[in-house]
This record gives sequence, C-alpha cells and structure tokens, in this order.
Amino acid sequence: MGVVVALKYVIIGIVVVVAAAAALVLILHTAHQVPVQYVGSPSGYEAFVPNGQTINYNGHTDPTGTLILNNGNTIHDVVWDGQYANTIIQNHNQIVQLNNQFVGQTDPVNNQPYVPLQDFYVIKGQVPVEQITINGQTYYVILAGSINPRDIAGFYTYDKWVPNVVVAMNTQGTYAAVLPGNSPVFQWTNTTGTVAYQTIKYEQYGLNGAGRHVLVLPNETIIPYGAFDNIAGPSLNNYIVVQQVYNSSS
Repeated sequence: MGVVVALKYVIIGIVVVVAAAAALVLILHTAHQVPVQYVGSPSGYEAFVPNGQTINYNGHTDPTGTLILNNGNTIHDVVWDGQYANTIIQNHNQIVQLNNQFVGQTDPVNNQPYVPLQDFYVIKGQVPVEQITINGQTYYVILAGSINPRDIAGFYTYDKWVPNVVVAMNTQGTYAAVLPGNSPVFQWTNTTGTVAYQTIKYEQYGLNGAGRHVLVLPNETIIPYGAFDNIAGPSLNNYIVVQQVYNSSS
C-alpha cells in the first residue's frame, strides 16, 4: 500500500514539473513574439521628430512623431514613452507658439520672411523600440527610460532641414561652431541667413534653448540650429557646448 501511495506522489510530482515547464515555455514564447528591437547604429545618431500629436499610453500622455535613423531611413507612428516625454511636449508647444508669432514676418537683418522651425531630439547610439497595437493601430514605442539620459539632447532648426542635420551628424568630418554676433551669415539673403538669426530670435522670446549654432559639413555647407537647455545630454556636448567660432571667410 505504501508503494502505491509513493507512486502516486511521484506521478503527481512529475505532472506538476511538466505543467510548470509548459507554463515557462508559454511565457518565453509569448515574450519572444513581441521583442524589444534596437534600431540605428551603436556609434551613430538617431532623431525623434514630434508631430504635435499625443497619445495616452501606460496611463500618461506621450508625444508621437517620426524616428529618423542614422542611415536616413524613417519609422513613422512612433511614440516617445518615458523620461522627457512632458518636456518634449512643452518644447514643441513653445516652437509652435513662436512659429505662429513669427513665420511670415520679415527678418529685419536680411529682409527675408521667417520660416517654420522644428524641434527634434537626438539619441546617440541605438534606440530601444517596442511594437504595440492600440485600437488596431500599430505604433513603435521608444523606451526612453532605457536610454542613458547623457545620450539624449534636444535641438531645433528649419523644419525641412531636420533630416539634413541627422545626415550631417552621421557624416565624418562634420563639426559644430558658433556664430559671433556680427557674423555676416545673419545677412545672407537666403534661408540659411534667416534661420541663423531666427534661432536667436526664438531664444530671446523665451525658448528653453540657445541659438546661433551651425553644423559645418566637410563640403563647407553650414546648417544653422539651436540647442535646448532642458534636454542636454553631455554625450552630445560637441553640438551643445560649442567653443569654435565659425568664420564664413574660411
């Protein structure tokens, strides 16, 4: 009789172990179906570009937009979730308000009309992204809480130039410089001159950032931009804390 009882316990124990193993396999299989992907280059720069829309995710409000990868490819329907989400929304709202105030008015320095500026947020290294579905719509969520804050910085420039900035940052030989107050660039009668002065104008009207920066490409093309003070990871200090002065005659 004791042998039968012992056998029962052995059988039950085997069933429990098998069931636990099956459950573990199910959990692992389910997790494998929706993995976190790392997009971009470990040594490159990617940029999140907010579009002004938000979405309620995980019980809070997140900005949505586009992710530009280091190779120029884009991912649409992107959600920024985690650290800096509220700051990005506030920065973007500031840009929109200033665009509404200035775009179309005349730049007093070069007599050209002001153009729309756009904020964007650069990540140094690969970006952790998770694919989700909300109400039948697929989104790609940037898991910002998994990114070292030193690797995130916010910038702004002419809206049509944002992809150019990402390309420039990923181009060997590109460097950042600052424009002196009397730089002839401000007087150039083209969009470059306009944006150079406009970044300073937005700073003067309360934007959380500093203008008068330029990216200088190896072919000597320059792209004016500004940098935000409230998202300024030190890994991108070469584009934020700029010491070199740009000389347009060089």
